[in-house]
Amino acid sequence: MNISNPIILLSDVSLKAGKNEILQNVNATIHAGEFIGIFGPNGAGKTTLVRALLGLIRVEAGTMRLFGEPVKKGSRQIGYMPQMMTTGDTVGLSVRAMMMAVQSGEHWGMPWCSTVASREVDEVLKLVELQHLAGKPFHKLSGGEKQRVQLAQALLGKPKLLVLDEPLASLDPYHQQQLVEIIFNIKKITGTTILFITHDINPLLHVMDRVWYLAGKKAALGTLEEVLSNNVLTHLYGASMHVIRAEGRVFIVNAESNVLENTCCGHAHA
Repeated sequence: MNISNPIILLSDVSLKAGKNEILQNVNATIHAGEFIGIFGPNGAGKTTLVRALLGLIRVEAGTMRLFGEPVKKGSRQIGYMPQMMTTGDTVGLSVRAMMMAVQSGEHWGMPWCSTVASREVDEVLKLVELQHLAGKPFHKLSGGEKQRVQLAQALLGKPKLLVLDEPLASLDPYHQQQLVEIIFNIKKITGTTILFITHDINPLLHVMDRVWYLAGKKAALGTLEEVLSNNVLTHLYGASMHVIRAEGRVFIVNAESNVLENTCCGHAHA
């Protein structure tokens, strides 16, 4: 982690989704090489924050800078893995052909197998541990393997920032942990800064550098111990919250209703 080189800088940032204000006066500094877990209940602003970082929505107030410059749409320095893959299941392309088809990082097209492009595809498939399946039809892959193809696509172009939007959502616990380990290894090998959005904090406990927690239009960024405390979460939610640690896992409970928050275990009751 390079603390002298902030990748992301937010100063008193406020964001809206339509006419609704989602986040107010958010301040954050994220440095090169950090692994940041982004958490919060549904509607807390995780998706809105990501859309702003990608330049898809404007900042209502305050300042947001990426790589020392104002945010702009289509930055080649950002690799983005959306929650849902919208293409691939209805075509007969192999994994390699799928990768070559989006190698430019901008749009679909006929695969162009230049030496440089082919070498980069090989490199990212190795990073996500799928090189042995390069010739297999994409539609025959398992759900976890398809997620890794999507991750490999986000790595094309050697981005400095990798934004992962709920990559664990459709996976069972075993494949969740497998994907987390692959992403952590990618960070160690490439030095890429990671923003990892998920509802379940527990799979990331051993890999995160810091936690970015959103709730009640507010946000807190800090170490696990700094953010996951009764006082900080009570401030964010505006309600009495308790953090419970048991058997190596973290659970967040609304003390007023004794309901598990959906950021603790991936199968929310609230």
